[in-house]
Amino acid sequence: MAQAGANDPVDSPSEPTLWLAHADLQRLIDALRADGRRVLGPVVRESALHWDEVARVADLAVGWRDEQAPGAYRLRHDGGAAVFGVVNGHAGVKPHVFTPHETLLQIESGELGAAFVATPRLPAPEPIALLGVRSCDLAALAIQDRIFLRDRFPDPHYAVRRAGLFLVAVGCTRAASTCFCVSTRTGPAPRADYDVSLTELDAGAPEGGFVVRAGSEAGRALLARLALAPAREAALAQERDAFAACEASMQRQLPIDGLRNRLYAALEHPRWDEVATRCLSCGNCTMVCPTCFCHDIADEPSLDGRESLRTRSWASCFDRDHAQVHGTNFRPHIRERYRQWLVHKLAGWVDQFDVSGCVGCGRCITWCPVGIDLTEEVAALTGDAGGAR
Repeated sequence: MAQAGANDPVDSPSEPTLWLAHADLQRLIDALRADGRRVLGPVVRESALHWDEVARVADLAVGWRDEQAPGAYRLRHDGGAAVFGVVNGHAGVKPHVFTPHETLLQIESGELGAAFVATPRLPAPEPIALLGVRSCDLAALAIQDRIFLRDRFPDPHYAVRRAGLFLVAVGCTRAASTCFCVSTRTGPAPRADYDVSLTELDAGAPEGGFVVRAGSEAGRALLARLALAPAREAALAQERDAFAACEASMQRQLPIDGLRNRLYAALEHPRWDEVATRCLSCGNCTMVCPTCFCHDIADEPSLDGRESLRTRSWASCFDRDHAQVHGTNFRPHIRERYRQWLVHKLAGWVDQFDVSGCVGCGRCITWCPVGIDLTEEVAALTGDAGGAR
């Protein structure tokens, strides 16, 4: 086998690399469901890609492809047989662990003069298999784990949902025009933090199928029941070539080495004023970002005042109220809010979590209504040769 590159999958001698024919993908879905898991996968609904329940291969986005550009996204059916031809949609793994809106506590008043009672409202454990997780979203989930779990006070709501996840990753053999995961060293091949990984090869051909790897004990147990044959060297060579072609096709780059210091040095760059004339401060970039974790806590009292629910909802640093404190707002202008988002994402996270907050998925570029490109902004701010190629 050729030496593994920076983004190639790594095969351990003790971990066999297996082969799953296209015709046998249903067996994998059936095995996941037989374990009591609800299987969610990429499904086309109302002209958009959603995570939805999957019982059959035909439920998946078979034959669909995505066309992405700054401020533009569309799906088209090309009549092919690729099961995972769509690179990604607007939602990654984050909503399945850090949900957009949830109740944290139920607070009830006692009888007159009695103390109130606060009861945690944890979500019910639910075993879920996510089928089709991309490598950038695996990296994003690892960052979310660091934020919500590896802390003095781990988040119990996140922990319940995270414990129920079984992750079936899919390696990317094509890139959208807004992808730049090679720059962030998070793809296109899944390298860690999955239970099972698939790489789709020769979709539609009689010999087509998936190169399969296990990444956890649960994944190994599942694959053992399927009794798959080892992948042939020709398939592994084709997989390496497919990943290399995907890397070479990426049209954007983000020079991350030393980026933290260069951004801190550019805090008064005139580019912030220029981008503020285009930014709508709508918060789309933060809503689709797989790592953003800002949220609001609110109390929702009942009409009779005897009960209140404490809730948590996603928030955005682009909201003007996000920086509102008593008597003043310390980021009143879009210039400051855009600067906060980009510098925190690419520099402040390194200080806080020892990792960048960007995984190169490109969603913030695609789903920005005015097509602001993070890679171009960074290149303009730092003078690096980044952005679109």
